[in-house]
Amino acid sequence: MTIATSKEGTDLSPYLPDEHGLFFVYHFTADGLRTRDPAEARWTWRSYQITDMRARQEIGAEQALPAAVRAAFLGPAHGCQVDLDDGWTYGDLPDLRHDFSAEARGLTHFRFAFNDTMLIGARKQPLESVDAVRKAVENGSRRFRSPAELIEAVMSQSLDGMAGELDKLDDALDGIEDRIVSDAWNSERQSLIDARRHLVAIHRQMATLTNLFRHLDQSHSDDLPGSVNDMAARLSQRAYTLHHDGEQLQGRTRLLQDELMTKLTERSNQLLYVLSVMTAVLLPMTIISGLFGMNVGGLPLVDTPLGFWLVTAGSVAIAAIVFLVVRRLGRV
Repeated sequence: MTIATSKEGTDLSPYLPDEHGLFFVYHFTADGLRTRDPAEARWTWRSYQITDMRARQEIGAEQALPAAVRAAFLGPAHGCQVDLDDGWTYGDLPDLRHDFSAEARGLTHFRFAFNDTMLIGARKQPLESVDAVRKAVENGSRRFRSPAELIEAVMSQSLDGMAGELDKLDDALDGIEDRIVSDAWNSERQSLIDARRHLVAIHRQMATLTNLFRHLDQSHSDDLPGSVNDMAARLSQRAYTLHHDGEQLQGRTRLLQDELMTKLTERSNQLLYVLSVMTAVLLPMTIISGLFGMNVGGLPLVDTPLGFWLVTAGSVAIAAIVFLVVRRLGRV
């Protein structure tokens, strides 16, 4: 497991918080490379476990953060937001849980706040995008000259992950469609429901992200640094593209559900038709058997040796006539 070194010199795990609820502290030079010497750092990235009370105390006591930013960090809600306050850009954005998260894989949230010299991040579960960017920092494969660049990298990774989820759903819908067309759709109803539920969750987050970045670009364009403005514009365009892709997939799932319901209705109608034919055919025989089953005097054919066979033949003949009539009516 990779170990990060904090400015106090203690070793931290990127997956297990320390006694301050802190996962790691990374320092970056002006060139965007990681350095272990805080004196060489131009800016710093700190990552916390948001559910740890020690981390919440640390964030609450951070005097560099404006009161509104601290309140957003420590608030109970996990609604998506991006805003600006006193030179700090802060927000709460969706990300995918990591594969080894204790909870089921799905969407969760990443909280952050940054200015020119500091980035503070917080999360509840291991996040796929944050971990990918952390690895890029540690192996030096990417340079991050500012917190805005790192946040854009995290969100780009998150959007890549959601795009991958949309691709998986697209492939799943291809398989469902093939089975529906080939009339092997008996077990596809639940699969389609699960796919649509997952798609709705991702599409809703894409719609929220598109509106958030648009709001940031329109409401604070004069207050934001140029790099943050450019970041918001790029992420807004990317989120809008994925939102459009999600809308297309949602339309496709609705069409597949309609086609599946049509096939279910058609099968139900066929079963009802068979049941109706059987009822019509057996009704005369039921009436005849009921009449001859009465224990009263005067029943015909009681003393005739062939009485049973005559009644049976008559019943079968009437049933055949009724069947032919019903079949003819069904073809009209």
